[in-house]
Amino acid sequence: MTLRLHRDVDGPSLAPEGSVVAIGAFDGLHLGHQAILAEVRRRAAERGLAPAVITFEPLPRAFFSAEPVPRLSGVREKAEGMSAAGIRELLSLRFDTSLTQMSAEDFVRQVIVARLAAREVWVGEDFRFGHRRAGDFALLQRIGAEYGFTAHAVPAVIVDGERVSSSRVRTLLAESRFADATTLLGRPFVIDGHVEHGQQLGRTLGYPTANVHLRERVSPVRGIFAVRIGIGDGPCSWPGVASLGVRPTVNEVSEPLLEAHLFDFSGDLYGQRIGVEFVRKLRDEEKFADLDALTTQMRQDEIDARQALGMNPILVNA
Repeated sequence: MTLRLHRDVDGPSLAPEGSVVAIGAFDGLHLGHQAILAEVRRRAAERGLAPAVITFEPLPRAFFSAEPVPRLSGVREKAEGMSAAGIRELLSLRFDTSLTQMSAEDFVRQVIVARLAAREVWVGEDFRFGHRRAGDFALLQRIGAEYGFTAHAVPAVIVDGERVSSSRVRTLLAESRFADATTLLGRPFVIDGHVEHGQQLGRTLGYPTANVHLRERVSPVRGIFAVRIGIGDGPCSWPGVASLGVRPTVNEVSEPLLEAHLFDFSGDLYGQRIGVEFVRKLRDEEKFADLDALTTQMRQDEIDARQALGMNPILVNA
C-alpha cells in the first residue's frame, strides 16, 4: 500500500469508498500515536475502507508560539512513519491563519466529510479542534451522527504512571534521558537528513564530519554526543561522535548544524542521507580560546564517545 500525501482543505474526495480517519499533530509518532494508528488500520481493514490521517504542518503549537518549538520528527519522517503504519491517505493540512479561523463545524463538513468521506474518526482523549479550539470529542460525536460517521477516543498510553505525550518525550530528550525517551517512542530518537558540504574545518583538524543542516527544524537536543549513524536505509550502527549546535568557537550562526564524525570511516557521504541516533550526551557546547584548545577537547570527546559506546579504548590522534 502506497501512501498518498495531500496538503489542501479543498478538493475532490480522497476516499470515495469511505475512510477510517485519525486526527492529530503526531509529532514523533510515539506509543500513544501508534495505538491510534493501529486501531485505524485494524478498523479500516475490517470494513474495507481507506486508512487515513489528518495532520498539520507546521505543528499548531509552533504556529501559536512566539518562541521556536522543538519537534521530534520532520515532515518527511512523519510521512515515512505513517506509511510504515499502514496509512494510505495522509492529509497534511497547511496550518495557517485561514485554517485557524475555520469553525469546528466547518472543519468537520469540509475536511472530515467532504475530503475523506469518514465513516469512523479516531482521536486522543484530549483532542480539540476548530476556531478557538471550540471543537471537542462531544461535538465530533454529535455532528458525526448527522453526517454518518462515528467518533472514538483512544485512551492514553500510560508508561511508569504517566501519560505518553510528545511534550514528555521532548522533556526527556532535553534532559538527555535517551533510554527513557526510547521507551516512550518505541524506538531510539534519530535525526536524519542529507549530507551537505560545509567549511571542511573538521577535516583540517583531523575530524571530518558529515554535516546535516536542520534549517527551520528546532531540535530538542543540543551539545556533544556519543552517537550511532545509519547510512542510506541502513540501521544506525556506525559508531561516532556528533555536535549539534551553532559552533561557537569558529562561527556563531543562528541555524543549528548537526555534525557527525564516523569513527574509522573512509568514504564520500556527500549527498547521501544519514540518520543519527543519540546515545549519550558528553557535554554542552563551549567556546574555546583557539583551534588548538578545540582540537584537544575533540580528542577527549572521541575517547569519551568510544567509551560510552562500549568500544575498546585507544590512544586517539597520538
